[in-house]
Amino acid sequence: MQAIPQDSTAAPHSDNVDAAEIAKFEALASRWWDPHSEFKPLHDINPLRLDFIDARAGLAGKKVLDVGCGGGILSESMAHRGADVTGIDLGEAPLAVARLHAQDSSLTIDYQCISVEALASQQPGEFDVVTCMEMLEHVPDPSSVIRACSTLVRPGGFVFFSTLNRTPKAYAFAILGAEYILRLLPRGTHDYAKFIRPSEMAAWSRASGLDVREQSGMTYNPLTRRYRLEANDVSVNYLMYCRKVGKQSA
Repeated sequence: MQAIPQDSTAAPHSDNVDAAEIAKFEALASRWWDPHSEFKPLHDINPLRLDFIDARAGLAGKKVLDVGCGGGILSESMAHRGADVTGIDLGEAPLAVARLHAQDSSLTIDYQCISVEALASQQPGEFDVVTCMEMLEHVPDPSSVIRACSTLVRPGGFVFFSTLNRTPKAYAFAILGAEYILRLLPRGTHDYAKFIRPSEMAAWSRASGLDVREQSGMTYNPLTRRYRLEANDVSVNYLMYCRKVGKQSA
């Protein structure tokens, strides 16, 4: 299967949103923190991505932005590691769930309903770490999000992405397997044409002033139903670690 990579100039930032995607997650928001719900895969992979980020950026004391935070699973776990976290999303219902859960967890997290492009125009270079997990495959122009993430992080800062690779294996695992056979996700959660190859992500990142440092796969064993990091297998889910080019001013 082939798909044409998204044009990095396809849409202005004000239009870089898919209303159907927002509605999809709004409808499921009340179940975000149920580890046995449609969000079970997010709960399962969260320890892996949290440790991946913390091992490279050292979250304690860092000012962190979580782009596409949804109901706050990653945002909260980073706050528990000592980060000063801001989470942004365009879905009001997931943000409401995130705010309530943070309050119940006695955590202070700044949740905002704003696009990453709009925030980048307001707060350039204000974050030590920017994360954008499981979100790029749900927007019309992922390269616009990557540029905004680069703008938001300080020189020398850390940026982390995760998404799905556009491969036949990813189609088989993430769509046929997860949505139709194992029913880990609702049907229609993913659109194969929006999956992103690592080479595309890396090219957009470098064009945005980011130095690509590392990538690692998150593999799933359907027998044990467990995920693990696999540096040499990015054929389905993968993480990418970048640093902002330049040095922080004194």
